[in-house]
Amino acid sequence: MASSRPVLEFRNVHTHYGPVHILKDVSLSIYEGQIVCLLGGNASGKTTTLKTVLGMVVPTAGEVLIEGEVVNGWRTAQIVARGVSMVPENRRLFKRMTVRENLEIGAYLRKDDTSADYERILDMFPRLKERLGQRAGTLSGGEQQMVAVGRALMARPRVLLMDEPSMGLAPVLVAQNFDIIRQINEAGTTVFVVEQNANMALSIADYGYVLQTGKIVLADTAPNLLANPEMRQAYLGEVG
Repeated sequence: MASSRPVLEFRNVHTHYGPVHILKDVSLSIYEGQIVCLLGGNASGKTTTLKTVLGMVVPTAGEVLIEGEVVNGWRTAQIVARGVSMVPENRRLFKRMTVRENLEIGAYLRKDDTSADYERILDMFPRLKERLGQRAGTLSGGEQQMVAVGRALMARPRVLLMDEPSMGLAPVLVAQNFDIIRQINEAGTTVFVVEQNANMALSIADYGYVLQTGKIVLADTAPNLLANPEMRQAYLGEVG
């Protein structure tokens, strides 16, 4: 059940890279327990949105709020400590480090016992049990995605950000990956997915936003977006 106050919110956010206006008056709300997807093509501003959540990009106007508190100007470590973690595009593992070391890095801000989370992640991804001493750079793309998700979960986030989780994966692995996202959500983690694969993202999401050249052009429940003729033609590959 969603709470009445968003756990993550953008209010009229604008961002710039130098003179280039990237996000243009973006407002969105993500409530506890939801899976929310942000859809759009290349250069639409999707990754910039996630970087803005994490404080890597500071809004030039508007506000980013976590649990009702404005976090504009916060350092990334402060935002992670507040309960936000990310699975980056292309996974961004420490390739010369082992699987175990990559997972442990995910918990670097925690001071409590992480062993239960570690075991839960290995139960979720049994293949990683056989790979713990292996360098992350030698794993397959699907295995690297497991490590990236596990590393993010080691922070025990309240909100998990996922940047293009289907990128570079075979179709069967994409389906498995989205099934894992659903499981993570059912276990209590709110998920914000940035994705080009609109069909797959909307199949698991509660709500979706469509970003086009930095502006939100559609926002609705996932079933309504799937049924929206404009959405079907522009983003789901249907003609007519």
